[in-house]
Amino acid sequence: MEVPVIDFDKLDGEKRGETMALLHQACEKGGFFQIENHGIDRELMDKVKYLVNRHYEENMKKSFYESDIAKGLEEKRITSDTDWESTFFIWHRPNSNINELTNLSDDLRMTMDAYINQLIKLAEKLSELMCENLGLEKDYIKEAFSGSKSPSVGTKVAKYPQCPHPELVRGLREHTDAGGIILLLQDDEVPGLQFHKDGKWVEIPPSKNNSIFINTGDQVEVVTNGRYKSTLHRVIADKNGSRISIATFYNPAGDAVISPAPKLLYPNHFRFQDYLNLYGSTKFEDKGPRFESMKKMPNGHQSLPV
Repeated sequence: MEVPVIDFDKLDGEKRGETMALLHQACEKGGFFQIENHGIDRELMDKVKYLVNRHYEENMKKSFYESDIAKGLEEKRITSDTDWESTFFIWHRPNSNINELTNLSDDLRMTMDAYINQLIKLAEKLSELMCENLGLEKDYIKEAFSGSKSPSVGTKVAKYPQCPHPELVRGLREHTDAGGIILLLQDDEVPGLQFHKDGKWVEIPPSKNNSIFINTGDQVEVVTNGRYKSTLHRVIADKNGSRISIATFYNPAGDAVISPAPKLLYPNHFRFQDYLNLYGSTKFEDKGPRFESMKKMPNGHQSLPV
């Protein structure tokens, strides 16, 4: 199955209706798609990937291959709850922690900040297009995600290192994403990302020409009353190369109270932080029971069952 491609250049011309319909179908039927002509500076994107790869080679690669995970795989005593990945996380909004990550170069910090400033504008535009397709006010998702400050934005920077025994381990186990809209800048050569659709795993090819890969998270499913689905996905380890993944999450603020848009009629509401607390222990399980637990929480907040 081909991954849907949304060409943002066509939103301003006679093919706008056709393009909006394609976006709507991608959100409804699959929960994942690619964006071309997104407006983000391509030289900046290349520089982000170059600097992240250099940071991995200089600061992360040696320690990863010396870790218990790597040794366990080599000795074939790996456990089923192991992910073959090397990562770090950067918060951007409402408060940034990038200057606290002291092992990052100044060049990487400044380049990442510049990239995220452009990427947030893309996330906001995409949320407006989703609202338009659903018949909601254009800022509905942004305002629903804002809480007392603004939507929360953070980036998981990951390398999925070359793996000597990919048949024994996942790069990242099957899961849906807890948050809102995920914008992925990924490898242009090494594959590995897969999404589950219609009972089959769909292989997502490497992103050529710095297209941005999008998937929708659990909170978009809630806000849209299930119209737009979050989709199960995973990363397969690769024997022949290391895959880069720079996934930015446009999420609700921790204190944002999430509920379905009244026009779309979903039956409850809850604090995103409460959902995250439950997600932390159930990330790799089916999302259905998480939603059911949220439904049973009166007034959007209480202690979660253990």
